[in-house]
Amino acid sequence: MRKLTGFLAAAATVAVLCAATARAQDIEVATAGPMTGNDAAFGEQMQKGAELAVKDINAAGGVLGKKLKLEIGDDQCDPKQSVPVAQSFVQKHVVFVAGHYCSGSSIPASAVYVENNILQITPASTNPALTDGAAQKGWKTVFRTCGRDDQQGVVAGKYLATHWKGKKIAILDDQSPYGAGIAIETKKNMNGAGVQETLRDSFQKGDKDFTALVSKMKQMGIDVVYVGSYHTETGLMMKQAADQGYHPQFVAEDALVTDEFWKIAGPAGEGLIMTFPPDPMANPAAKTVVDEFKKTGYNPEGYTLYTYAAFQVWAQAVKENKTTDPQKLAAALRKGTYHTVLGTIQYDDKGDIRHSEYVWYKWHDGKYAETKL
Repeated sequence: MRKLTGFLAAAATVAVLCAATARAQDIEVATAGPMTGNDAAFGEQMQKGAELAVKDINAAGGVLGKKLKLEIGDDQCDPKQSVPVAQSFVQKHVVFVAGHYCSGSSIPASAVYVENNILQITPASTNPALTDGAAQKGWKTVFRTCGRDDQQGVVAGKYLATHWKGKKIAILDDQSPYGAGIAIETKKNMNGAGVQETLRDSFQKGDKDFTALVSKMKQMGIDVVYVGSYHTETGLMMKQAADQGYHPQFVAEDALVTDEFWKIAGPAGEGLIMTFPPDPMANPAAKTVVDEFKKTGYNPEGYTLYTYAAFQVWAQAVKENKTTDPQKLAAALRKGTYHTVLGTIQYDDKGDIRHSEYVWYKWHDGKYAETKL
């Protein structure tokens, strides 16, 4: 009996050691975003994109003879939560992060990643300060697969000036780095085209009662409302405006590319227009991956494919350069061409994609689709 017990104990020890060795062979990668909270729909997009990318990369043999292990971080789109999330990735020896979603989270987290030599490619943070600030500090390991607000703001600002000249326009934001950033860029471009807003106001991200603000705009006779915020706040604002019998033209941005918006706004969301890049799901390069998602019953909207693409860029760079070293990869990323579900990606010296385009989408009958205005 003692011999058998000793044998079982030895076998268990060997199993533990083998498991530990297997884990040591994994390459730790991560994604981070709002997995819970008001913006959890976008965290889900990122998680789904990351999970399938890691699955596909591992199925193709992994990288450098090793498999990837995915870590998920929940920052709730809160800057105060993003730093602990980033620090947890450091403790887990993560070498690459596809994150975060909110610019207000990506910016403080980037300092942790740079300090600990972790490559960061955000799929969704559009505030120019992320890469501009990194460049000013000489940081080389901060990138994104999405465009910037100073590109998106050109499209929105010029449209407002061209199509709503002579009308009363309100520019609102939620005081977050993202919401304020895109509102500032839109206002700058609209003003530059010769049109001044009638109202410039703000509210707090997370607010749920917009009754007073809506009443104010109604009394002022505001015709067009540009909102720099997320789907929850914008949806609630539109619903409360409709409750007051007030139906201005609402204009928004890329943080509304989720079906969750309609669940909040309901029919009050009808007619809202927003800027976002050309539908990535319609890109021929994405067909196989889109089909793979849809077989599981998931619609890879919004930033799902942008997250998948971030992993593709990283994996391709690792394979081509035979290293996971962030500094070496960062140098390579600025020189290479990467083939992704978004199409071909090339980076400039700041870590921004060289070619970015924004178009218009419109909400109608519970769905959004690209439209010509």
